[in-house]
Amino acid sequence: MRPSIRALATVVVLAAVVVISPVPASAAPLTMLGADVSTLQRALDLGARYYNASGVAADPYDILKSKGVNYARLRIWNNPVSGYNNKAKVLQQARAVKAKGLRLLIDFHYSDTWADPGVQTPPSAWASHSLSQLQTDVYNYTYDICSSLKAQGTTPDSVQIGNEINVGMLWPQGRVTNNNFAPLASLLKQGYNATKACNGGTQVMIHTADADSMANARWFYDGIRAQGVVWDVTALSYYCMWHGTLANLHNVITDVRTRYGKPVVIAETAYQFTTGNADGTGNSIPGTVLCDNIPATWAGQAQQFTWTQNTARNAGAIGVFYWEPTWYAVPGNGWDPRNINGSGNGWDNMAIFNWSGQVNPSVVWTP
Repeated sequence: MRPSIRALATVVVLAAVVVISPVPASAAPLTMLGADVSTLQRALDLGARYYNASGVAADPYDILKSKGVNYARLRIWNNPVSGYNNKAKVLQQARAVKAKGLRLLIDFHYSDTWADPGVQTPPSAWASHSLSQLQTDVYNYTYDICSSLKAQGTTPDSVQIGNEINVGMLWPQGRVTNNNFAPLASLLKQGYNATKACNGGTQVMIHTADADSMANARWFYDGIRAQGVVWDVTALSYYCMWHGTLANLHNVITDVRTRYGKPVVIAETAYQFTTGNADGTGNSIPGTVLCDNIPATWAGQAQQFTWTQNTARNAGAIGVFYWEPTWYAVPGNGWDPRNINGSGNGWDNMAIFNWSGQVNPSVVWTP
């Protein structure tokens, strides 16, 4: 996810009502009830306050836990200009996460800034490196971050080798062109091997934003599997306004789960709670863009998230992560790591905290 660029995309309004059946008695519970809280440390450093449903100030991790969260996701950038989401800050935030009894997912972007389906820019320090050098870079960097986390008692429970890598990572060397998955596969293998060398019990996820298309998901995961890539969990992003109906999501989850024989996680999802905008930066997802006729209200946000969880559970997924639920409009916590003070927040209508920092009382994570 990259808020500024997503805002420029053409958005299709999904107005058809989709009825999700009750959870069948045979459905296994969701065990990974996650929240990506990558901007939270910056918000707290700026003095942001968070309030529970009763309007009482509280630790945001405690508020999330009271909502059912048991897993925190943190992205890591190699050398961002902002000085946030780098190694030092991730180590710091990982201590806070583990101190609250939460499990930890580290999201490697292998970049100094946002990596997503539209851009996968190598870190500046790796910009001129050959594919062979990048293989070494990925191994060494992944091992260093994982082992540093382990050394301080915050071993990651899971890691992602890349973020939304629909057509590869570390472009151009690791980009899939002419259906050639070999370069990308060589990088993914290094990330997997480094993680397992650090800690054999840490799960390795391969993450794409292919929840919209069974064909796209098969193209990608078939491609890396044919090259001998091994992974533990298949991770997908799902934003209903970009990735289609819940019925389609159910079909994609079911297909990738059975086709590859691996657990499936929705690594990112979210829904808007307002049509308004808290700052001068346009919202990534306008509040008028609705799914299933669900309104952009607190009740609507909670309903869409519940339906997404129900769909994932019914399809046999093991977890759902809400993307940046704590990223409400705090001046100085902008989207652009090159100008974190001067850029705004395109996600202020998608967080589960309103612009005063009070949590949506209706949003819950449900096993």
